[in-house]
Amino acid sequence: MKVLGIVCSPREGGNTEIMMEEALAGARSQGAETELWTTAGKELKPCDACSSCLKQDGKCHIKDDMQALYPKILAADGIIFGSPAYFGFMSAQAKTVVDRLYGVASLNKLTNKVAGVISTAGAVGHQGVWAQFCHIIPHCRMFMADYAFGFALAKGDVRKDKFAMKSSEELGKLVATMIKKQFRYPEEYDRTLYRACKEKYGIESYPIKRFDK
Repeated sequence: MKVLGIVCSPREGGNTEIMMEEALAGARSQGAETELWTTAGKELKPCDACSSCLKQDGKCHIKDDMQALYPKILAADGIIFGSPAYFGFMSAQAKTVVDRLYGVASLNKLTNKVAGVISTAGAVGHQGVWAQFCHIIPHCRMFMADYAFGFALAKGDVRKDKFAMKSSEELGKLVATMIKKQFRYPEEYDRTLYRACKEKYGIESYPIKRFDK
């Protein structure tokens, strides 16, 4: 059982990473093998919408530090995403990581993994981060565990937020516990409904194509 923590903050050793360490410690207490990967100091280029990943078993043609992350994601049974709130939403680094998962998600390589979310903010923004991941995680046919959030400004301040630290630990425990349950989507619904309907009925989901007949 493997749980991967992806810290999508440009700041190494910051509050998001501190919460993630707590979450991974919680997962280890339930018997999970854990690993932390951070975007800090990494070269990450945005998706260029070429769609070549769909023809190459999900492999992205862009040669940057995302290449090292792909095998970790594929090997993980659970993934905890961590992002600071920037202008009320996930960080640019988080959005880049998510966008670059298009190929593996589209080819059902994330299906049945368990996911959790961690966010940090100075005052507001947690709901925006959570809302974005609430769309992304089910779209990838992953199972949502829950999310933990903390308030902090200066580096390390989140340690003063007792709720943030304890909820992070419990999130890690929950992710590991859900992995043990071995939840599975029914095979015929292991991808989004618009893909399932296209395959089963030959019906496109795009309104222009659907109604222009």
